[in-house]
Amino acid sequence: MGSLKTEEDLKVSNEAILYVNGVRRLLSDGLAHFTLLEYLRDIGLTGTKLGCGEGGCGACTVMVSQYDRILKKCSHYAINACLAPLYSVEGMHVITVEGLGSCKRGLHPVQVTGEAEYADDTPMPPNGLHAALVLSKKPHARIIKIDDSEAISSPGFVSLFLAKDVPSDNKIGPVVADEDLFAVDYVTCVGQVIGVVVADTHENAKIAARKVIVEYEELPAILSIRDAINARSFHPNTEKCLSKGDVDHCFQSGQCDRIIEGEVQMGGQEHFYLEPHSTLIWTVDGGNEVHMISSSQAPQKHQKYVSHVLGLPMSKVVCKTKRIGGGFGGKETRSAFIAAAASVPSYLLNRPVKITLDRDVDMMITGQRHSFLGKYKVGFTNEGRVLALDLEIYNNAGNSLDLSLAILERAMFHSDNVYEIPNMRVMGRACFTNFPSHTAFRGFGGPQGLLIAENWIQRIAVELKMSPEKIREINFQGEGSILHYGQIVQYSTLAPLWNELKLSCDFAKARKEVDEFNSHNRWRKRGIAMIPNKFGISFTTKLMNQAGALVQVYTDGTVLVTHGGVEMGQGLHTKVAQIAASAFHIPLSSVFISDTSTDKVPNASPTAASASSDMYGAAVLDACEQIMERMEPIASKHNFNSFAELVGACYAERIDLSAHGFYITPDIGFDWTIGKGKPFRYFTYGAAFAEVEIDTLTGDFHTRVANIFLDLGYSLNPAIDVGQIEGAFIQGLGWVALEELKWGDEAHKWIPSGCLYTCGPGAYKIPSVNDVPFKFNVSLLKGHPNVKAIHSSKAVGEPPFFLASAVLFAIKDAIIAARSEMGHNEWFPLDSPATPERIRMACLDELLSSFVNSDFHPKLSV
Repeated sequence: MGSLKTEEDLKVSNEAILYVNGVRRLLSDGLAHFTLLEYLRDIGLTGTKLGCGEGGCGACTVMVSQYDRILKKCSHYAINACLAPLYSVEGMHVITVEGLGSCKRGLHPVQVTGEAEYADDTPMPPNGLHAALVLSKKPHARIIKIDDSEAISSPGFVSLFLAKDVPSDNKIGPVVADEDLFAVDYVTCVGQVIGVVVADTHENAKIAARKVIVEYEELPAILSIRDAINARSFHPNTEKCLSKGDVDHCFQSGQCDRIIEGEVQMGGQEHFYLEPHSTLIWTVDGGNEVHMISSSQAPQKHQKYVSHVLGLPMSKVVCKTKRIGGGFGGKETRSAFIAAAASVPSYLLNRPVKITLDRDVDMMITGQRHSFLGKYKVGFTNEGRVLALDLEIYNNAGNSLDLSLAILERAMFHSDNVYEIPNMRVMGRACFTNFPSHTAFRGFGGPQGLLIAENWIQRIAVELKMSPEKIREINFQGEGSILHYGQIVQYSTLAPLWNELKLSCDFAKARKEVDEFNSHNRWRKRGIAMIPNKFGISFTTKLMNQAGALVQVYTDGTVLVTHGGVEMGQGLHTKVAQIAASAFHIPLSSVFISDTSTDKVPNASPTAASASSDMYGAAVLDACEQIMERMEPIASKHNFNSFAELVGACYAERIDLSAHGFYITPDIGFDWTIGKGKPFRYFTYGAAFAEVEIDTLTGDFHTRVANIFLDLGYSLNPAIDVGQIEGAFIQGLGWVALEELKWGDEAHKWIPSGCLYTCGPGAYKIPSVNDVPFKFNVSLLKGHPNVKAIHSSKAVGEPPFFLASAVLFAIKDAIIAARSEMGHNEWFPLDSPATPERIRMACLDELLSSFVNSDFHPKLSV
């Protein structure tokens, strides 16, 4: 459709024209400031998305066709519509995702149509306004004056709203109300919201917001975990402790042949969901009610925040979410304050308001994965058995608590990984720093705790000159092991997983081949590693482990399901629909999943913690079983030819064909006053093998092989679950080896204080297709049903993420081979992310020896 074959297809015209998906369009005057992306979305082709605004993510890619009069043929090429001025493609043919395929055959099965609507695709009402945030430019300062005189005269400007305009309470927060919706007297990070501007267009709102001048009196700022420790800058009531055995006695009694101490630091990670934060909010019934469509993992939190700042009861605020373009935890809490900010002008002006963040603003203000610092002291025997661990963990929470305490707690729970440690003490603190509040991210602190554990395991191996894999095996937990927080290990599948992985990759042969390669190559080295993982499934806050669903059966035999979970590309709706279809013995096509909406299923927990399939699937099953139980007396009397016939007969007998299902996760709970309990319903086990090759002169690397084994019980949908494992591994690979956040701190004095330098794909490297392992194998453990979840399945979203650390330790294995050629066999730190720069500097050679010593430690924003 719309492709050019000859010069005749390009009709000459004196008018400004454009062909879009084969349709001739006349470009009216006044569009010179439009990008091609803006024009396409303006004419309703919303399949082309604004993902980053830099041409780095590919969400805005379109195909352009142009006839080359010299070559006498048509050229086709891809461009980034977000960067292309509209008139730069004047006279050309543009093909968007909606125009793909053949007129006769339609789309290929693997193609998409671009018809799925996201929050920013929702058409604006005629009187709608666009919002943009006025943001702090200082990490810590007192606000002297806010001058809006230039903004008022800006084109399309409607109004500016500040803290004084908030109808009710300006204090917000998901757990503790320690944030200002709009800053009052002080700002505590760059990017803190000072106010919100509304204007007639998105661009005019941004221009007006930039014209609001704020005068500051700068104050000292805390810009790292170490700064916070030195200043005793911690969030209140965040000191936590878990213990088992007697750590001090073990160290002092002489039981340990060796004792080592060290530190592990790791940087944060940007969520980089393709769809930025977006909300469309409007009033109903003359301003008596407020409705919104939001990109959120937690519509209930949007409902709660908006009702709180407007002073309305929650029953008068409705939030709906059809689907979101990725979340990964970043839209669990940090999307709610954006919706609340937009609600103020919408409510006061009684007009619809849409707010969609640009990628750089989104990255700058909404928080990332927490950076962590771990300080360990480990005692062990000469055989490699760990006897004692004393660990201090600190996370960089930012300027508000948000979910940082729960994230710290999960890191502490996971700080043993799969290892039996008789004597163990873990202390944790959440650091207050002058950065935007960091937040949930896939794994929720678990990967950070696990990575600390694997670092000291690897160091023990170096000290004893043993294989890290051998040290791991010596210390594996077994069935009945009592963990450092009191939970007993049940139904462990660690041993069969590990053995199957070891067999599949033929570890001994791989080790021999890598050593052989390294002995014949000076500047290229290979390394291998095997990493196990145990990930606890449940929200660690007990009250959140509840789920509701509404199932309605219609007289034509179709079923409508509404539940509290959000579809964000993880396949939740598909799994829930499968469960309903299976319960009613009907085709999957007969089940439809409606919007997630706070007026259908109230008080829903966020779609997070990998628990949504377990909880919402069970809630839907509960509702289906209620309906089936009501239908059973009718079904037992007659042989019906179809489910629709049965439904019709039940309807004639006035049987209720609607049910509300509910589920609570049983047998969990934890008491922090004694540091003991059972925070998790069960564990998902996994293990991964990785082989990498590095270039010691540049630090570049590629992953040659990645083998993953995961225990998912009886998977609800293996195709979805394998996709989740692959995605989690690649995202984890970004965390451990590619993605580095650079902040204006002591380590990066060339960046303005407190500012994020890496605020787009131009400076922040997310994994690409080139980073996918050359050989990438995913296997699910067979024959181990999970008795503690629906249909004997297990959660999949977060557990595979940490397995990508196999790549990090394979990189370190390769660096060890490079360093040994220079006579350096001692242990050395390798921070995460192990970027090419860090790999190069760790590969000590004659080129570096004149200005870098063996313990050189590159700087990292932590």
